[in-house]
Amino acid sequence: MNASIYDKTEKGREEITTRKHQLASRLRTLLVMIDGKQSAADIMKKVSALGLTEQNLQELLEQEFIVEIAQQAESANGASESPPHATAAATSPVADSSAAPAMTDAERFQALYNFYNETIKSAIGLRGYGLQLKVERAANIDDFRTLRQAYVEAVQKAKGPEMARSLSDRLDLLLGKP
Repeated sequence: MNASIYDKTEKGREEITTRKHQLASRLRTLLVMIDGKQSAADIMKKVSALGLTEQNLQELLEQEFIVEIAQQAESANGASESPPHATAAATSPVADSSAAPAMTDAERFQALYNFYNETIKSAIGLRGYGLQLKVERAANIDDFRTLRQAYVEAVQKAKGPEMARSLSDRLDLLLGKP
């Protein structure tokens, strides 16, 4: 797995705030996770359940949404050790001091918002309009948790139990359920 540490470029931060470059939502979700602190391997563990791979990370790199800022060192016992953040910040022309060490509530909220909108549209269609309005009104992660049951039932009615199970498993990962 990739032991590199990546951070967003100015173009990447611009995409997060304005959506100017119209990055595909799956790649945008991955871009949100890049924080200049976690190794690519750690990030991939978190997003692999969403179907994202290192190839997607490479796409962000090639399109200059992210930049490699450091290589993670291996300790004597084989465990990864992150370099101190000050070192990473010093080597990065685009270091972001506001980046969080893990998925923040804001990032989780955005990931849930994107997940609901994309899957309601693709799995439920126009019958999901009312549910989509509730997603738009959601103000916090608990609001998304409240929508979970109605969402799963609507998907099951529209696409069957297998699709409902698959999407509910992905949703539970985003919601932080075991």
